[in-house]
Amino acid sequence: MIKPIIKDVLFLNQKSEPATENDKYVVEDLLDTLKANKERCVGMAANMIGVNKRIIVFNAGFMDMIMINPIIIKKSGTYETEEGCLSLSGIRKTTRYHNIEVEFLDVNFKKQRQKYFGEVAQIIQHEIDHCDGILI
Repeated sequence: MIKPIIKDVLFLNQKSEPATENDKYVVEDLLDTLKANKERCVGMAANMIGVNKRIIVFNAGFMDMIMINPIIIKKSGTYETEEGCLSLSGIRKTTRYHNIEVEFLDVNFKKQRQKYFGEVAQIIQHEIDHCDGILI
């Protein structure tokens, strides 16, 4: 189901709770909402649709990816950039890492560990920041 985008900064500043298998329905809502906003959005965290759980989805160019309870475990190569966000107006400066390694659960709640770089790494960092209650 396509959900409205939350813009309430007080809600978005809350740290998200770990997701459980009972939260699987959130994945479909996130994917539907991401697809509905694909012209202006490449990633989304559950709190952006009003669900305070650690779930993110993003477009990796060739497909939409799902991460449940993602945690960045390694990062290297800082750089300065500017980002926008559906939940906020305007563009803001931020610091990101070129290379990251992430532990997460896939949609079947199987543990995964993957390395990402470049634009995909930047998108993941932005969405994990949402899970941590950090807004750019």
